[in-house]
Amino acid sequence: MRILLADDDPVDRAILTRWLERWGYQVTAASDGEEALAMLAADPSIRICVVDWVMPKIDGVEVCRHIRRQHQEPYVYTILLTGKTQKEDVVRGIEAGADDYIIKPCNPLELEVRLRAGRRVIDLQQDLILSREALRQKAMRDPLTGLLNRAALFEHLEKELTRAQRTGGSLCAVMIDVDFFKHINDEHGHLTGDSVLRDLAGRLESVLRTYDAVGRFGGEEFLMILANCDSAYGQAVAERLRGHLAAQRVRVDGRELAVTASFGVAATENRRHFDAETLIRAADAALYRAKAAGRDRVCVARSADWLAPPPSSRVAPHA
Repeated sequence: MRILLADDDPVDRAILTRWLERWGYQVTAASDGEEALAMLAADPSIRICVVDWVMPKIDGVEVCRHIRRQHQEPYVYTILLTGKTQKEDVVRGIEAGADDYIIKPCNPLELEVRLRAGRRVIDLQQDLILSREALRQKAMRDPLTGLLNRAALFEHLEKELTRAQRTGGSLCAVMIDVDFFKHINDEHGHLTGDSVLRDLAGRLESVLRTYDAVGRFGGEEFLMILANCDSAYGQAVAERLRGHLAAQRVRVDGRELAVTASFGVAATENRRHFDAETLIRAADAALYRAKAAGRDRVCVARSADWLAPPPSSRVAPHA
């Protein structure tokens, strides 16, 4: 673990550095508060700060205040070194954001014990961060396919639309619907239908660039969000997927099922005003035409599709 040590006394700094390195810490040393803050900003791996109270330019108390104002995560544990023994001074240091304090001259055993306590706090906080991130990821994922769920898709789409509007780029949405999915469930059972959806999810992920996204929009519908590309690129991706799915049967419990899908493609190219709902509506209208024209095909949104009514106001032949 890396420690930032800030002390303007070169002798004290050398002694403390030697102790810290002997205990297995990596030490970054600063001779004043200003240098300490610069080093802290430059190295996010620093997790513990040991700072002297009295230093030139910026003192240790102000260093503590600055660290806490950043609301930094992961947490930076701070120990204040002070020759001040009055309780009021100690309270000032803690109120400024110090987690602990040691009266100078330092006792090496006391400092080592205080550092161990700091490491426990840091480890606990890291566990909390990991748990929180795991819960966040779980909340964003569809439990069946592991893809982004509908809410996460809209969140990603809003961010990409904002970026596209700021940069003048184009964003493409591809709506995908499994053909005759009700028949698959009725004929082979819902567990087989689930396997088909998981298989399609894996194929969709395999063609994405790192900055694209795909998720389960609902039922047997999926949505791909392709950043910085036009409808021609979206059509090419969709056509490649369509052909791949139609050519390779899905294997479920030793059986091979012929599965196809229909695709609707819409891109924001050459459009000044657009939002997430309008883009999805245009892609969905193109998908509706693909289904109506016989399924297992790709349709690109036309001008009229951008004015199509919301999907809830009409019934698409998605069975």
